[in-house]
Amino acid sequence: MHRRTFTFLHRIQEIPAPTAPAAGAVRALERKQTVLEAFALATILIGFLGIILKRNVLMKIIAMDIMSTGVISYFVTSAARKGMITPIAGGAPEGAFADPVPQAVILTAIVIGFSILALMLVCAMKLSRDNPTLDIDDIERRQAP
Repeated sequence: MHRRTFTFLHRIQEIPAPTAPAAGAVRALERKQTVLEAFALATILIGFLGIILKRNVLMKIIAMDIMSTGVISYFVTSAARKGMITPIAGGAPEGAFADPVPQAVILTAIVIGFSILALMLVCAMKLSRDNPTLDIDDIERRQAP
């Protein structure tokens, strides 16, 4: 079955309808998605360990950014669906569209994560002006009464 779409030159172009992938291709895609999810979870773990183990404020900020990148990567890989097409294309069968809400949520999370990172870096700059070091133990010793 073909569907008709208009190109930017207003010519009608025949585009083949999406077909179901072969069983071997589905298993290969599932393996790839499992590996990507494992890498995303490893990235989250590395960021979490960096937050706990590092004593420098800048290293903690970088670790938080690594952890948020892992979380976003995990959401993107878990939200991916096989056989879905973008809602921009016309003439697709009902129910075959990808849900745009997770994509919007991920985009919002990326923007919020970037703004929080910028705010934390400004706070680290203020700390570096007041203290000669960014080591947490030294800062706590200096601030103690």
